[in-house]
Amino acid sequence: MTRKILVTSALPYANGAIHLGHLVEYIQTDIWVRFQKMRGSECWYVCADDTHGTPVMLRAEKDGLTPEALIERVHGEHTRDFSGFHIAFDNFYSTHSPETRACVEEIYARLDAAGMIEKRDVEQYYDPLKKMFLPDRFIKGECPKCGAEDQYGDNCESCGAAYTPGELKKPYSALSGAKPELRVSAHYFFKLSECADFLKKWTCAVPEERLPGMTPDARESHRRLQPEAANKMREWLDSLDDWDISRDAPYFGFEIPGAPEKYFYVWLDAPIGYMGSFKNLCERKGIDFDAFWKEGAETELYHFIGKDILYFHALFWPAVLRHARYRTPSGICAHGFLTVDGAKMSKSRGTFITAESYLKLGLNPEWLRYYYAAKLNSTMGDIDLNLEDFVARVNADLIGKYINIASRCAGFIGKKFGGRLSHTDAGWLKKFRESAPDIALSYERREFGRALREIMALADAANIFVNDRKPWELARRQEAEKELHAVCSEAIEAFRLLTVYLKPVLPKVAEAVEDFLGVAPFAWEDVLCPLPEGHAIGAYRHLMTRIDTAQVATLVEANRESLAPAETVKTAAAGADEGNVSIDEFMKVDLRAARIINAEHVEGAEKLIRLSLDIGETKPRQVFAGIKSAYDPAQLIGRMTVMVANLAPRKMKFGVSEGMILAASDPEGKVPGIFLLSPDSGARPGMRIK
Repeated sequence: MTRKILVTSALPYANGAIHLGHLVEYIQTDIWVRFQKMRGSECWYVCADDTHGTPVMLRAEKDGLTPEALIERVHGEHTRDFSGFHIAFDNFYSTHSPETRACVEEIYARLDAAGMIEKRDVEQYYDPLKKMFLPDRFIKGECPKCGAEDQYGDNCESCGAAYTPGELKKPYSALSGAKPELRVSAHYFFKLSECADFLKKWTCAVPEERLPGMTPDARESHRRLQPEAANKMREWLDSLDDWDISRDAPYFGFEIPGAPEKYFYVWLDAPIGYMGSFKNLCERKGIDFDAFWKEGAETELYHFIGKDILYFHALFWPAVLRHARYRTPSGICAHGFLTVDGAKMSKSRGTFITAESYLKLGLNPEWLRYYYAAKLNSTMGDIDLNLEDFVARVNADLIGKYINIASRCAGFIGKKFGGRLSHTDAGWLKKFRESAPDIALSYERREFGRALREIMALADAANIFVNDRKPWELARRQEAEKELHAVCSEAIEAFRLLTVYLKPVLPKVAEAVEDFLGVAPFAWEDVLCPLPEGHAIGAYRHLMTRIDTAQVATLVEANRESLAPAETVKTAAAGADEGNVSIDEFMKVDLRAARIINAEHVEGAEKLIRLSLDIGETKPRQVFAGIKSAYDPAQLIGRMTVMVANLAPRKMKFGVSEGMILAASDPEGKVPGIFLLSPDSGARPGMRIK
């Protein structure tokens, strides 16, 4: 039976830009959804901008806009950024919508009819200058525990203590600086305290509802909550307080029916925004809304969220749904935070990186998708974006292992065999096909790092096969033509299988491979059937470039914000402190025109390519060049360059380097890249450069 699944990501707030920390969640969700769709499930992925609340209202006021104009602008920015990172929502909507309003009002009416809403008078801080009641985060003062100044009204960032705004010492309004006044106001509460028994039962390990089409492994993997989340729930369940779901005017949101000047608190209508977005999609696509949301629905519902909003999704949300007679989530998938180079994201260090800047500077979004996937698992642990490791891992795995297979073999198929494959169902590929269930289970359980380790182990096996069979040598022997055809065809089949497994992570590369191979969009089951003998493939075009460290340095610099009022930038001309050299000293350097007759990756080296250079001598020179981040070895063969021929040989870990090739780069990183020098056309190997 086909699985029917509805998936959501947490709603981005509509008053700020998407940054790389946000993208952890959306990339994680998108990979899981793409995998489910490849498996043939009916899987819908919805999200929306979270548009209500005091911060949006105040931001609009600051920008001289109406709240509606602000959220429309931000929605366009968020849509652009998500699209740029290939986040394939089936619907990306807004909580400020008629569908969400209808759902909010219906749920509130059902809760009220069930006796789960209570009206009470509460004492709350009021700003006499702004003429508004203040949310906790807009009240500041001295921590009542440690005395630290300028702390928020709900917790101290210095000592970590939690408290109420009324406990703050010397409170003041963060909006106007005025001393706030305590005033009484009527508020509406959801009786969360009466939901403890239900929530204790709901947080059990495995969903109670029957999930048709799920294997025992999949069912076990889809716990309602991760173990660490369930443990946290048990702590909170011991002291449940009723939940204040109303706010006083002025407030940007939905007014509570029958309660003038009272508005639904944003955290009530935000998760209901999942329903509103899906309802909008249902109306456009003819999907049965009730099949996914009615009480007792046998479809699946999963929320992907950050661990910082677990309280709202694992306590308030299921309790509200239960008492409003809707189904509860099948699972809540919480992830940790993103650190950059082992520390919190920082504007002063340039590591608070926006999605927009990443894309504008031309960095490939699939580099980041792969790196995040390699770090992600099913726990709530934080992940670290180590920028040096980011460059090394992407270059080594995606270029050095995966792309390398096609770039070394596809050309021979086109040039020598009319673009048609030989037999592809080789015995050594059996392991590739048999790995499908294990890789699928890793994806299903959100153990993406494990899945990619399995895939890269297969890529290693494919590269060993190509290295051992040496198609570049077979191509020189006419009698080995049949063997060459078989080797390259089998390597292309291995590349196809790897691409099927990588498609949830690298959707655009997969599209390009589908076009190159002349096949329909990959489904997971395609690994079972090899490409037939005689299948025609297209001309190979390079699928991905390496990351240059200079690109990353430029990205960090573009996002750096100085905390000082002014910053002096010191520059110095390159070589300003260097002394001049005489013509005689210069002539000691023997520069020669050289032809690259072979180029290959160096196993275990992050930066090096091994070159064989013809400089007119009886035997080619071996040179190790640190240009792996900029060049594909297959593209270097036959190219002319410039070599320092009289450099003393250098013994390295990987062999002896017998010279040096010349390349240009910008030391300041303003022009990213490494640029190999070449003599003008007509130069021959061994010619002296003077």
